[in-house]
Amino acid sequence: MTPNIASFINSFQNRLELPVRQHLKNVYGTLMMTCGAASAGVYVDMFTRFQAGLLSTIVGAAMLLMLMATPDNGKNTSWRLGYLLAFGLTSGMSMGPLLTYVSVVDPSIIITALLGTTLVFVCFTLAAMLAERGSWLFLGGTLMTLLSTMSLMNLANIFIQSTAIYQTHLYLGLMLMCGFVLFDTQLIIEKRRMGSKDFVQHALELFIDFIGMFRRLVIILTQKEEQNRRRKRD
Repeated sequence: MTPNIASFINSFQNRLELPVRQHLKNVYGTLMMTCGAASAGVYVDMFTRFQAGLLSTIVGAAMLLMLMATPDNGKNTSWRLGYLLAFGLTSGMSMGPLLTYVSVVDPSIIITALLGTTLVFVCFTLAAMLAERGSWLFLGGTLMTLLSTMSLMNLANIFIQSTAIYQTHLYLGLMLMCGFVLFDTQLIIEKRRMGSKDFVQHALELFIDFIGMFRRLVIILTQKEEQNRRRKRD
């Protein structure tokens, strides 16, 4: 086991330069902080009387816009980090109603979805880091095209109200988020090699991937649990 671990670590050191490794530590440390803020937001919405509802979505969008409108200059990192954590908090609060419903169906779904999302995220992250340099960057065009197509599908389904379209959108969305983990991870590495040190922006991109995977996996597992219960009743 020890030689395998040593070989695994050496592969990272050989593929990723020291500045890149240090940058990734900052990125994933910030990502963990943002996920912690999102967890706090879920707790606030589910277990306190403060339920912001639509307000949390509006505030979250405002925090995201403020973060995007504040370019990194090396001196405003604390402000930009605050915007990111506020966005994470409001993202968790906006998920409160969904997770409240899921906890009524089966509370274990939340834990299963979180563990599954974390496992998939880690596996795809490692795959991107250990792959040949830039080998997944070709996915960018395909992912953006698929994202645009899904947006049109979602818009059309507002009027059509098709279950098949909704389910297709749900599963394609999960695959899309997995693809973005591969793409964004390698893109972050390449951006750092070109001199970008904006770990806050990079953590935001990965957080959006993570929470997108988690939300869709929660819905998929809940649907399956409800279907199993209906079959048992029938």
